[in-house]
Amino acid sequence: MGVQSSSMSYTELEQGYQGLKQSRPFFYIGEDEFTSSNRALKDYEREDEGKQVLVGICAMEKKSQSKPMKEILTRLEEFEYLKTVVFPEDVILNEPVEKWPICDCLISFHSKGFPLAKAIDYANLRKPFIINDLFMQYDIQDRRKVYSILENEGIELPRYAVLDRESEHPSEEKTYEELVKVTELVESEDHVEVDGVIFNKPFVEKPISAEDHNIYIYYPTSAGGGSQRLFRKIGSRSSVYSPESRVRKSGSFIYEEFMPTDGTDVKVYTVGPDYAHAEARKSPALDGKVERDKEGKEVRYPVILSNAEKLIARKVCLAFKQTVCGFDLLRANGKSYVCDVNGFSFVKNSMKYYDDCSKILGNMILRELTSQLHIPWSMPFQLDDPPIVPTTFGKMMELRCVIAVIRHGDRTPKQKMKMEVKHYKFFEIFQKYGGYKDGHVKLKKPKQLQEILDISRFLLNEIDLKPELEIEENKAKLEQLKAVLEMYGHFSGINRKVQLKYQPQGRPRRSSSDEDTPREPSLVLILKWGGELTPAGRVQAEELGRVFRCMYPGGQGEYAGTQGLGLLRLHSTYRHDLKIYASDEGRVQMTAAAFAKGLLALEGELTPILVQMVKSANTNGLLDNDCDSSNYQNMVKQRLHETLQIDQEFTEEDYERVSVLFVNFFFSS
Repeated sequence: MGVQSSSMSYTELEQGYQGLKQSRPFFYIGEDEFTSSNRALKDYEREDEGKQVLVGICAMEKKSQSKPMKEILTRLEEFEYLKTVVFPEDVILNEPVEKWPICDCLISFHSKGFPLAKAIDYANLRKPFIINDLFMQYDIQDRRKVYSILENEGIELPRYAVLDRESEHPSEEKTYEELVKVTELVESEDHVEVDGVIFNKPFVEKPISAEDHNIYIYYPTSAGGGSQRLFRKIGSRSSVYSPESRVRKSGSFIYEEFMPTDGTDVKVYTVGPDYAHAEARKSPALDGKVERDKEGKEVRYPVILSNAEKLIARKVCLAFKQTVCGFDLLRANGKSYVCDVNGFSFVKNSMKYYDDCSKILGNMILRELTSQLHIPWSMPFQLDDPPIVPTTFGKMMELRCVIAVIRHGDRTPKQKMKMEVKHYKFFEIFQKYGGYKDGHVKLKKPKQLQEILDISRFLLNEIDLKPELEIEENKAKLEQLKAVLEMYGHFSGINRKVQLKYQPQGRPRRSSSDEDTPREPSLVLILKWGGELTPAGRVQAEELGRVFRCMYPGGQGEYAGTQGLGLLRLHSTYRHDLKIYASDEGRVQMTAAAFAKGLLALEGELTPILVQMVKSANTNGLLDNDCDSSNYQNMVKQRLHETLQIDQEFTEEDYERVSVLFVNFFFSS
């Protein structure tokens, strides 16, 4: 007899359930053993059960005996005309499908070790109502097919390309040359090229198999380089940072553009095309530490989906024919992108979701099967969501925005060296990086700095071996240039930079006594180093972040330990629109990353935090005063410089060009 009263206590439900379990010849929730006595399934009589719909759960024991599954099935048992039967794992793996339990509705899904082919054979044999299409579960295991299906449905994806080194079924439409081209990958220092598509770092490298969770994110040298290596959660970690910047040389992968999500991912769970539950979690790519609650579950926060995202959920559910389906959503650049489809998955710890899921599944199953089985069931009337009841009265004030302008942390002394260079190798570098367009070029990338270092070594060697050569560069300054660029043993692109400025008429005269003869064009090489964020500066920035988050509602009090969680929850739910901007100075970017680390209670290296949380594009004009006015300022400086260098008497025309105020001041002096 099914439970008809929804007001019964859980204890009463459990006692009734245990009583039924002892008296019925079936496999029920939590039953672990399969006996072959008079309880054999093929001998049971449907007439003894009454008119009921049997729902079979065919999955590996780890999944079918999980807490979410038990929560759902316990609630399904509350339907008067529904009974559930769990297929034992031993039966699934070792018995032919003819001996599997017979059911009217089948909930079956793939996980590691599950014989999906046998489940398909069973479905073809018994013809049950299928909740999640079994054939499509093969496609879900291949990221190439997943992305292809998403594209066909018009769902936004990150820009991607496939590197297929070992396909078992190469496309018959491609020629041999085209296939060889696809398997080629051209790797450079800060980008890769796959099948003619260029991906600048940061980019993501995913194995083609969806069962392989070893996903790598590669960072640009300007942010410190290296890579973040994601994997299935092990204890309290889901990723680790590695200094290795080279991509993997074996295996087939999908390369895709990295989407800046401000450190949070959204997990969406559908139950049919019209229901979607969403949760936010800290991105595993951020610092790799898994936030867990007191029960050991990963901390997640509910998210409100937009109408566009609800439509995406509907499309995913229908395209993959998976009634119960989970997928990953990235919110970036004002859009929502799907980056992974997981197939059958439940929310881990949400009583509301368990209630909703069981009601939707139960009604769906009964609506489909009761007419076939001649069961007198009608769709229950469901009330709309209860109205929002106001709980406060009077005028309220809402905090809309907090803006902070923060200077970088404690730094080492800044140092600078200037030298005039005329050697053709410097002009080649200047031209190579587009210096003639703006009259100057800034070199920060390791490859660029290495080129300058090579030139300095070459010139010093020439000076020592061939003193008769006329090399105009100052030897002492070349030695200083070489020494600075060789510091630390490697280039990070953050702590040193070289600027080259074009002088079409050579070095300007320093005084009127200098010769007024035309000079050959030259370059001013400006080497800057130092000014790095110190360990104390990093600590200061992190501490400021921890203090800052306690300014928000729910975060008052001491900022040690777990205080300030009000802001963390707000950020995870996307009701908090956090933006952190920084100029391209290394000390400023590292200060911003350290601040974000303290503000959001992150752990690990600063490079992943810097790439995901700190925005630096088009901010120099705002933060470093490097705006259009600098061009006019340079023109005025050049005009004044030329005028003041002329050694001649003022003429009447010159006086007329000067303002009246300046003339009066000139004559009175």
